[in-house]
Amino acid sequence: MNDELLKRIQRLEYHQRLLLQLIKGEQAPFTKLIIEKNLDEEEVKAFHNLCEYMNNKMEEQKAEGFLYFHPLFQEFTSKLNSKLDAKETVIACIKEKVYLDLMKEFYKYVED
Repeated sequence: MNDELLKRIQRLEYHQRLLLQLIKGEQAPFTKLIIEKNLDEEEVKAFHNLCEYMNNKMEEQKAEGFLYFHPLFQEFTSKLNSKLDAKETVIACIKEKVYLDLMKEFYKYVED
């Protein structure tokens, strides 16, 4: 079986698991965004790794007395998967309570 076909099957299986979560009545705008933007499981893992890194960096900066995190937000947007829009992602994560503290901080910097 060719690698591209296998990747597509794996993505479909992943999306199917996510859809089952949605059907159960969970409010999951970030999960919906994953499906809409056709992200695969590895891309979502990379997003979570990015958020973990950003969250840790924000906590370190807070401990050092930083109050503004716009440079951190800029770094986040530059490393964010190109399939995702920063504003849309931040809002979806807040609604789904994914990396809530980090995303609330980033929300201050998204353009209206």
